[in-house]
Amino acid sequence: MKNKGKIVLDSKEMSRALTRMAHEIIEQNKGAENLALIGIRTGGVTLSERLQQLIAATEGTMLPCGILDITLYRDDWSTLSRHPIVRKTDISFSIENKNIILVDDVLYTGRTIRAALAALTDLGRPQKIQLAVLVDRGRRELPIKPDFVGLSLQTSANEHVNVFLNEISGKDEVVLEKRDL
Repeated sequence: MKNKGKIVLDSKEMSRALTRMAHEIIEQNKGAENLALIGIRTGGVTLSERLQQLIAATEGTMLPCGILDITLYRDDWSTLSRHPIVRKTDISFSIENKNIILVDDVLYTGRTIRAALAALTDLGRPQKIQLAVLVDRGRRELPIKPDFVGLSLQTSANEHVNVFLNEISGKDEVVLEKRDL
């Protein structure tokens, strides 16, 4: 059972966080040369497209942007569904020797990112992979750390972070919900 959640990022705060992340990506990589964005389905795709636009507005160059489906790379895929829904990975550029910014909405245990790294390395050998997440909620099970973070939250096991994106759900906000155990 869920309780009504608390909004931890509203639309304006989310916009500011993404703008800051875009600037940090540019700064840490000394510009946009040799960079590419890859979003993890589903929320990471929308966020990578937003970062692409923000970086283009600053740098005047449109970074390549791809979509990564990690369904069959997950270590829990067989427990999610008898017939998992596998969607297409759509990366129309070579990742060889590129600096890849892997984008996701929420970082929690690290298992999604582990799966994404396995999927990416099956596609080629990037020069470098950096991780950008809108929300880092802590409580890692694997030694994975983001390079770019919109919001860091310390959560408990009975809390859940929901990211709502205008392109998918008609609103921009991040909600922290408590679940009754």
